[in-house]
Order: sequence, then structure tokens, then C-alpha cells
Amino acid sequence: MIHALRALLPLILASLLGACSLLPKAQPIDTYLLPPSTLANKASGVALTRTLSIARPQTSQALDSTRIAVLPEGNRISSYKGARWADPAPSLLRDRLLAVLRSDGRFPALVSDEQHLHSDLELLGNLLSFQSEYQDGQPHAVIRLDAQLVDSNSRRILASRRFEVSQRSSDTQVAAQVAAFGSASDALASELIDWLLSAAPKAGQTAP
Repeated sequence: MIHALRALLPLILASLLGACSLLPKAQPIDTYLLPPSTLANKASGVALTRTLSIARPQTSQALDSTRIAVLPEGNRISSYKGARWADPAPSLLRDRLLAVLRSDGRFPALVSDEQHLHSDLELLGNLLSFQSEYQDGQPHAVIRLDAQLVDSNSRRILASRRFEVSQRSSDTQVAAQVAAFGSASDALASELIDWLLSAAPKAGQTAP
């Protein structure tokens, strides 16, 4: 009996190895960051002297993910296979805004909500869209953000605005879509900077 089992052992091992080879291979996943910002430094001009905190925007479960969302048609949301963001979309956008505002030079007192530091003002938001949308058969990177500027002490909303930007992609490849998201993020940041500088109360001015 023992000799029979020994004789069968190579066959059993070969069978197991054959079964393992039939298992599907894990698909490689490419992880993407937003491309570096191309916005120029605008240190000259009116500066915001109050401390400003940039908060991670709230969003839906579908967008609070590392998946690169795409709407190929209608309201059906999907994601690009084999591709992921390095961080969930709300974190990517917050960090992009922080980086752009810091490099702009007119926001010397800037903090992130993750630092849990007191600030005079807070930028809150609801991220409605951070996805590729096909428009007339062409993919566009679309970002929609409802932003609120809040007085940290009174918790009153000083100003609010919806931002919506769309950047056409050069082609349908994921890398081209990522580049389009970089341009769209820059466009949103540029509009948001101008809005913040005009909406924020100046030093010595009491919030309404």
C-alpha cells in the first residue's frame, strides 16, 4: 500500500500543479498621480493674510475611491480596467489645491484639515464629479465642485459657488485622460483662487 502511494505521489503533485496553472493571473494595475501643475506663480497682488484650511471635500461612494471613474454613456458609471489613482479622488483634489495655492504665493497661512490646526477660514466642498465623460464621442475630464468658504469661529458660510470644468482628452488612452485631469484640476484651482481672494474678508474686517 505504501509503495502504491509513493508511486502515485508524482501524479498527484503534477495534477495539483496543473490545476494551479489554470488559475487566472492577476491583472497588473497602473497607479496614477495627477501630473504636476503648470500654473505660473502669481505672488504679486493682493494676498490673503488670514489662515485658510483646505478640507477634503465630501463626495459620493462611487467617487470616494481610487478607481478612475468614467461615464461611457448616459448615467452608467464604470471605471478604467487596470488603472487606479494613487489616492481617492477627494484627497487628490484637496492635495492639488493645497499645492497650487502654496505655489501661488498669495496664501502664506495655509493648512490642511489633516493637520487639525485652528484657522480663520475653511474651504469646504462637495465633489459632485471627478470622472471621464464622453461628449460627442470624445472623452473629457470633468470636475464639479460645490465650494463653501466658512468662518471658523462663527461657523457661518461667507460665500459659496459651484465650479465646473471640462478638459478634452487628446485620445482615449488612460494616460491621456490622466493628463486631462491634470489640466482640469489646474483650471478649477485658477478659478477658485480668484474667488477666494475676492470672497475672503480682509484682515481687520469682521465677517458678516
